[in-house]
Amino acid sequence: MVEFERFELDNGLRVIFHKDVSTPMAVVNTLYDVGARDESPERTGFAHLFEHLMFGGSINIPNFDGPLQEAGGSNNAFTSNDITNYYDVVPVQNLETALWLESDRMLSLAFTEKSLEVQRSVVIEEFKQRYLNQPYGDLWLEFRPLAYKVHPYRWATIGKNIEHIQEATMEEVKDFFNTHYHPGNAILCIAGNLELDEVKRLVQKWYGDIPSREKKVRKLPQEPKQNEFRTKTIERDVPSDVYTYGFKMAGKGQEGYYEADLISDVLGRGKSSRLYKRLKKELELVTDINAYVMGSTDTGLLMISIHPSDGATLAQIEEELWKILDELKINLIEKKELEKIINKVKTTKAFSEQGVLNKSIALAMNELLDDANLINTETDFYEKVTVEGIQKYANEILQKTNCTQLIIKAKKNDE
Repeated sequence: MVEFERFELDNGLRVIFHKDVSTPMAVVNTLYDVGARDESPERTGFAHLFEHLMFGGSINIPNFDGPLQEAGGSNNAFTSNDITNYYDVVPVQNLETALWLESDRMLSLAFTEKSLEVQRSVVIEEFKQRYLNQPYGDLWLEFRPLAYKVHPYRWATIGKNIEHIQEATMEEVKDFFNTHYHPGNAILCIAGNLELDEVKRLVQKWYGDIPSREKKVRKLPQEPKQNEFRTKTIERDVPSDVYTYGFKMAGKGQEGYYEADLISDVLGRGKSSRLYKRLKKELELVTDINAYVMGSTDTGLLMISIHPSDGATLAQIEEELWKILDELKINLIEKKELEKIINKVKTTKAFSEQGVLNKSIALAMNELLDDANLINTETDFYEKVTVEGIQKYANEILQKTNCTQLIIKAKKNDE
């Protein structure tokens, strides 16, 4: 059981406090309710660009990292299609340093041409290195717009293309910050061997005077039901072919999400999963195969990734793949198999939330989903899943008309 307290400032900042006596370190985790889905289709990649710009210094503190390192701390951040998250880890006695730095850049980020150009260059280089010049790097750049036709999940967090970042103006950057980076659009989680009264005092001291702004109402276009099998084949300079399949499913916390998550585990989690046993161990048609869910807030995807063996054809693999999917739709799985999968989920969750940093991130993310206490109760939803529920949602999800396929073919050498 992860115990916590929550309170809210007058300016709308939601705060979660978790007392952890097991560590001499404290965590300041700031989650902003903004991700790639909040971008304009003509200006994608802004959420990720801001992840970098936030380390470019504020009006008052030109070097964010310097004071934090002097206090014995470290920091990092990550962006997804749904959120942007920043965290600082400091010795507990230096908590105030992290609060000072984070509140200051929330209030008064420095917008200079130099900072914009530096971070723009960093993001463009990352785009090239991770997505354009790396084997399979553009998989999501190709897959997302094939799977999503309306919803902004149709572009990756890095953005649609380099030009959107290259052409970003200072006015556009300032507007994005003013819209999304304010107390009412943030969740602050503080964890460490601290007392609630002291945490409240420090949060009020550093964040209380930051002006409140109205939280933008999110009005995203809803992805319509998919009624066709979509497929695309591209050729790339990669070591071997890869077949990727995505099936539309419920978003995190929505009805059917937990069933879909367990279906992905039954199919492709570990060496005891159905796809692994049939396609790799028995038939040796693949070198690697796995299934997983994206964990998206809105309409999500159940993914299957396949690396075929030399000599195995797409037709052979697909015949067996759809047999396995149909078996899950036709026959109830055994309760023992479901219990085994649920126990694996519980164990993985317990390990993933060990440590003060991981707990801080999980508390903030669950609070955004409606209740930080999901960190303690989410496994209850998995335990309520029945074998009948698995069959029901398998029939809803694992249909060919609900499937998107991307085939990456390795270029043939003419030597």
